[in-house]
Amino acid sequence: MNYLKLGFRNILRNRRRSLVTLLAVASGFASINLFAGYIKNTYSGLTDQSVKGERLGHLTVVKRGLFIEGKVDPEKYMFNLAEAEQVKKALLEDPEVALVTPRLNVSGIVSNGTVSTIFIGEGIVQQDVDAIRQDFRADRSGRLNPDNSIGAAMANDLAAILNVKKGDGAVLLTTTPSGQANALDIDVIDIFNTGNARTNDKYLLVSFDFAQRLYDIDGAERLVVLLDDIRHTETARARLTDKLRKTGFDVEIKTWKELSSFYTQVKNMFDMIFLFIFSIVFIVVVMSIVNTMGMAVMERTREIGTLRALGMKRWGIRRLFSVEGMILAVLGCVAGALITVLVRLAVNKAHITYVPPNFSDAVPLLVDLDIETAVITFLFITILATAAAFAPAVGASRKAIVDALGHV
Repeated sequence: MNYLKLGFRNILRNRRRSLVTLLAVASGFASINLFAGYIKNTYSGLTDQSVKGERLGHLTVVKRGLFIEGKVDPEKYMFNLAEAEQVKKALLEDPEVALVTPRLNVSGIVSNGTVSTIFIGEGIVQQDVDAIRQDFRADRSGRLNPDNSIGAAMANDLAAILNVKKGDGAVLLTTTPSGQANALDIDVIDIFNTGNARTNDKYLLVSFDFAQRLYDIDGAERLVVLLDDIRHTETARARLTDKLRKTGFDVEIKTWKELSSFYTQVKNMFDMIFLFIFSIVFIVVVMSIVNTMGMAVMERTREIGTLRALGMKRWGIRRLFSVEGMILAVLGCVAGALITVLVRLAVNKAHITYVPPNFSDAVPLLVDLDIETAVITFLFITILATAAAFAPAVGASRKAIVDALGHV
């Protein structure tokens, strides 16, 4: 018996009810796909913001204890010049390591001679940072000039507080790890948007050499590692940690996810939202199919009795209605996939922008195609729809043939 052919014919019996069910499945499937695509694009943007925008690279190597005990005695947990060179050499021997660059956090007070405020920032090697950032948000600027040894790039809001512009000078005052006060002049050679509202009023960048002079040290606080492939971050971390410990360095290596608290918080929030929406849509879709198939079973009880009288087995009745539920789900998902593609194109062409929480500038609202989620959702909907149609068919198939034929 051709159950697919019979299933299609039975679905067309009550076209209005079947159409409503198809629309429920299609809209639910499209909603899940569109939100999953938006989340995928958001995660991709957050990854770029963390790895490239925040200049975290993929891995950060520090002496064990820097993040806890180092807050009390930072000099003890810094790499001296010889250690930094040895660790860098060992890291670069790994075939997956593309770049190793030293970093030094700086903080203190910045003044224009009239107004003073706190600052936080980093000492960086500009050429290395260019390799990490690549072409990420070039409109934000924030570049240093390697030919200007006292040049600094200052965040927008910090520059506004100090009322300085490109070409103006300022003074940085800080305390060295040994407890001595030190002050150096800077030239403001660039003003940029950090992209983060929490840092845009206090952040600045200076060259790594300048940061060493400001702190009166010759080493580095940490080494930032860029890998050839971000997907190998965890395996590379384990391998490099083991290698450095075997060479005598007691280090800990943090991934970019661990250092970017914003990425972790946003991802956890979106995961919970997606689970919530996913659950609601599934309930709506399943209840629509249960209602449709339940009504179909009730209306066709006498037909079921006739089929049973003609020799169809109980499992045949169950299979027939299960196939109908599966067809409804498959057709609904196909329609939902078409809706997903059309809506995605419309949204991406609309050039919509918005300012997320804790961001200091607008980002585009884009939707990617999340094929993996779409396939999983399709399978879930199809299986649940088949099960939802199977349930009322079980009760109908158990009826005595005489009772089914006399059903009104």
